[in-house]
Amino acid sequence: LGWRFYDADDYHSPENKKKMAEGIPLNDEDRIPWLCALHDILRREDASRQDAILACSALKKMYRRVLVGGASAIESNQPGQPGENAALKILFVHLDGPMDIIAGRLEKRRGHFMPPGLLKSQFDTLEPPSAPENFITVSLEKSLPEIVLEIESAIFQG
Repeated sequence: LGWRFYDADDYHSPENKKKMAEGIPLNDEDRIPWLCALHDILRREDASRQDAILACSALKKMYRRVLVGGASAIESNQPGQPGENAALKILFVHLDGPMDIIAGRLEKRRGHFMPPGLLKSQFDTLEPPSAPENFITVSLEKSLPEIVLEIESAIFQG
């Protein structure tokens, strides 16, 4: 697509990385500052009229609200306010698949701070996207070219 790409894992604090490396799942208090920083990156790209892709495990509805609306979304329980702080337009891509497929992929990953043992905690935390969120669900059981094509089609269809 020629868009800027950000891996949210690159923006975790050293404390979050240490916690995960020790096999301790992150909680909301750990994730909120990280999500706010990611929102700021997306807001900057939007202000520059740049499209961007963010790979992020935005597991809960509240986390996705923070990505869309920033810190104000936490207090207001809304995705953003009209005017200067309007919510970002984000298409969430929920990559869905059975735990064994994802676990197999995590086992092959090298040099990452999150051990495969934390996968169950992520499944336990997961709140799959639902209406009125702007999202698509794509099966991880498809081939990589099929996954990419499905995501590109959703992006270009608006």
